[in-house]
Amino acid sequence: MRQFAIGDIHGCAKALRSLIETIAPTSDDELIFLGDYIDRGPDSKNVIEQIIELQKHCRVVALRGNHEIMLMGVTAGLDDTIWRNSGGQATLASYGGSLHKIPDDHLDFFRSLRAFYEAEESIFVHANYVHSVAMPLQDEATMFWKHLDFPLPLPHCSGKRVFLGHTPQPGGNILDSGYFVCIDTYCFGGGYLTAIEPSTGETIQTDRHGHARRTPMRTIADRFGKATRFLGSKIQSIKRPKS
Repeated sequence: MRQFAIGDIHGCAKALRSLIETIAPTSDDELIFLGDYIDRGPDSKNVIEQIIELQKHCRVVALRGNHEIMLMGVTAGLDDTIWRNSGGQATLASYGGSLHKIPDDHLDFFRSLRAFYEAEESIFVHANYVHSVAMPLQDEATMFWKHLDFPLPLPHCSGKRVFLGHTPQPGGNILDSGYFVCIDTYCFGGGYLTAIEPSTGETIQTDRHGHARRTPMRTIADRFGKATRFLGSKIQSIKRPKS
């Protein structure tokens, strides 16, 4: 079984589609989404459609983010001003301009989201944690709303490595302290959507247009490979006898 944690998507449906195509999950694999599927990016509706479809093909663990909390508060009758100003307007547009157009299965998905997920060696939560408190006793303000700030959190008392999102990382680079890893790599703002395999550190990143991130060494290797293939074809054409 492979396991991937996936950071904040924020409506970047093309990035998610490319990421899932690259992972190519099987029924034995587990994908853990850290929340904030909606708002800000161009197609929140399609993001939810993709994840609902994905549940039919592999194990999906979907966590709750603060943007899903805001949406569900608005659907329950709360004022929508803060949500709209926090990217909710883009979500409304993707659903045809009205909350009443959100399909029932999408609302069921939002209601089903988990507060956190604790595996044998890792913990997954949307925003942050109190190092001295067991996960079932963490307060919601910390788990869903508190950004990483100095001083950074200490290692969790369980000894497990914590994977989280919520705090956008400049340049689309992962923040890895050793005992916690932040994979909100700012996809909607020009960074990347990140998937990371906790046990191996294997990382896949795609931008909001669906293009895979290419590291400098990968780019050099690709260019070298193309040059080698080009020279090889030229040599073969020289060696080939004229007809």
